[in-house]
Amino acid sequence: MANILVVDDELGIRDLLFEILNDEGHNVELAENAAEARAARQRARPDLVLLDIWMPDTDGVTLLKEWSTSGLLSMPVIMMSGHATIDTAVDATRIGAFAFLEKPITMQKLLKAVEQGLARESARRAAAGVVPTPVTGSQSAAITTTGDSLLMASLAAVPVADAGPQSTQSFDLDRPLRDARDGFEKAYFEFHLAMENGSMTRVAEKTGLERTHLYRKLKQLGVDLSRGRRSAV
Repeated sequence: MANILVVDDELGIRDLLFEILNDEGHNVELAENAAEARAARQRARPDLVLLDIWMPDTDGVTLLKEWSTSGLLSMPVIMMSGHATIDTAVDATRIGAFAFLEKPITMQKLLKAVEQGLARESARRAAAGVVPTPVTGSQSAAITTTGDSLLMASLAAVPVADAGPQSTQSFDLDRPLRDARDGFEKAYFEFHLAMENGSMTRVAEKTGLERTHLYRKLKQLGVDLSRGRRSAV
């Protein structure tokens, strides 16, 4: 689990990145402009920053340069833009950006860039002799409960969730076809949610559904996700 700062002036993009990264178990802080990003960086250094280039007050490249010259660029920064030129991307890389993502950003490219950035940060800390805080058994259990698996703990309508994923399922076929089909689909998604520890990102990839379609389908089948969302905020 990492602390990730997302800086983007578009609400829809901030919300989407929050959902994806939160599903992956990360702590995500949002900022809609450079002023909020500066305040977040002042409070604590994030493990990684996703920084939009075009913003109304101060553009991302200027903020990146500001952090670099003031010695605050001590974390990987991934630049994002849907309008930047190659020269802009090169300039950002020269200043110290770790990577550049072109909008619209695909989930695969996002997660790969984040994974690589965090891996570099872990390697840098190891080289600097920063020892991670040991995690006790009780702390590990708490982290598991509040991470991706928090979604599974919130599914009160799922009777098999407590027992974990089941390799076999039984169905009551003595009922109308539509009800029997809904029962199968519900068990199918419950199984994959359990297998993926509640990660909507991985379940969407595994089942071949878009995230918005998956959310809509789970609600239609009676899987209550509201508690998981409130707990994750």
